[in-house]
Amino acid sequence: MKLLRDENLPHDLRHFLPGHDVFTVAYMGWKGLENGELMSAAAREDFDAMLTLDSGIPHQQNTSQLPLSLVLIHAPSNTLDDLRPLIPDLLHALGELKPRELIQIPKVL
Repeated sequence: MKLLRDENLPHDLRHFLPGHDVFTVAYMGWKGLENGELMSAAAREDFDAMLTLDSGIPHQQNTSQLPLSLVLIHAPSNTLDDLRPLIPDLLHALGELKPRELIQIPKVL
């Protein structure tokens, strides 16, 4: 799966996502793009999903019209120490991800 890692997640997170091609916003030259523009650019480049900690996106975007899947991670901070316990759930969710779906890790009921 081709994943875009948002600027708010640590670069080394990619090492914990085996079997996935993980690209950074900076690597793609998209630093500073607003969320809607960023997701549209990622969809044009055939990304399957964007990983982010930005909990405002569901309130800023029409989630029924997402151009690609969005994985919203809820963690106390963006450090690997806080993200590491969520990785098993993240990997499981990525394995079941549907196109243009919003999922939250951990799952929010």
